[in-house]
Amino acid sequence: GEVGKADAVLSAGVRPGDALILTKGIALEGASVLAREAAGRLSAAGAGDADVRRAAGFLFDPGISVVPDVRALIAAAEVHAMRDPTEGGLSGALYELAAASGAGLEIDAESVPVIPECRAVCAALGLDPLGLIASGALLAAVAPGDAPKAIAALADAGIAAAAIGFASDRHSRVILRRPNAPDSDFPAFERDELARFFGG
Repeated sequence: GEVGKADAVLSAGVRPGDALILTKGIALEGASVLAREAAGRLSAAGAGDADVRRAAGFLFDPGISVVPDVRALIAAAEVHAMRDPTEGGLSGALYELAAASGAGLEIDAESVPVIPECRAVCAALGLDPLGLIASGALLAAVAPGDAPKAIAALADAGIAAAAIGFASDRHSRVILRRPNAPDSDFPAFERDELARFFGG
């Protein structure tokens, strides 16, 4: 599609203080592909059949389009940057936003919504959901104070969302904050966990 230059929302627009919002959860596409293509290995590893069946359907329900997410956000909040976490998963998207904008990102580990079926599939196969292709989610940086109304607007559109952190002035660093533990760099992955799994 096309958009006017003044209306484009790019990865480079993150500003210190912005709230970071993630829609739906991690990682719809990766969990679905694994459930479809590695069902036998998942069964052998003890993954629950119901989890695998539900994950297999994620490509269609809720699906991997983020167009409704974008529309709801743009209508409700001042959105400075957006990125869909495809290859490289949430980790890749966060590091791309940080590098493009020069801002630091500080992520609350307990606020990142990992879809239960994805967690089960990844646990069975020894994969990390944070580095798994995550099409279907949308990562957005919104103006400080806009997070509650943005999340409410998404909820009104039937889309779950969570505030997972904020932008800081720690130049291009992505920090993971955990309770009762020192801050650390957010996990980075040489390649997508899906590619690692199928590539051996």
